[in-house]
Amino acid sequence: MEGPSPSLAVLRDRPVWPAAGRRQSGGEAETDRDMKKHFRVCRFIMETGVKLGMRSVPVATACVLYHRFFQRARLQAYEPYLVAMSCVYLAGKVEEQHTRTRDIINVSHRYFNSGSVTLECDKEFWDLRDSVVQCELLILRQLNFHVSFEHPHKYLLHYLMSVKSLVNRHAWSRTPVAETSWALLRDCYHGAMCIRHTPQHIAIATLHLALDSYGVELPVGDREWWQVLCVDVTKADIDAVISDLLQLYDMEAKCI
Repeated sequence: MEGPSPSLAVLRDRPVWPAAGRRQSGGEAETDRDMKKHFRVCRFIMETGVKLGMRSVPVATACVLYHRFFQRARLQAYEPYLVAMSCVYLAGKVEEQHTRTRDIINVSHRYFNSGSVTLECDKEFWDLRDSVVQCELLILRQLNFHVSFEHPHKYLLHYLMSVKSLVNRHAWSRTPVAETSWALLRDCYHGAMCIRHTPQHIAIATLHLALDSYGVELPVGDREWWQVLCVDVTKADIDAVISDLLQLYDMEAKCI
């Protein structure tokens, strides 16, 4: 088990740019330790997003930015929490829900130092703000300025409306299928599975798992319901997404 998260002073003092010879284009297999670190940092992104009042899609974009960055860079070469703060800042711009760097820094400060007071606008604050901005530029360069992504959210909304029309309304009201589907979708962003699978497949798989969890059965036709909603998805695709998601839950248990 890893030690506690770094303080903001550590984030400020660690260089944004890696030492010579430490940069890479990615491609190495993730270790169990790296996966745990990414899980914790994405949990930080989500909790920070909630405290900042960000919508679900900007938070999802921040997580995708983070995963795509470390798809191309070594975890050991950069401070992941600083990258996460910059991803939150950049995601706010991309999704047109602008968030001030001061707010991100103060929320992060409270995350690492529970019960602490708001940071003063002193040299420490401005140095950290400069690090966040520099890291944002680094992320943009590393991703070749491709920072707009398609998320599963709109597909899941469409699929839920379609499935709801096929289920008895009393049975639907008794089971939290919609709430569970959204929760499962949110959890997908804790790991790199959110960039490994297509948005449509993730949406179908989370709905499939929610329906199975509550034993909700849909009318049987010539094709499975998920084939009707998404023509290119296969049972193997659904099983692959669910398998990755269950591995994330296993990872969560290890991170406690």
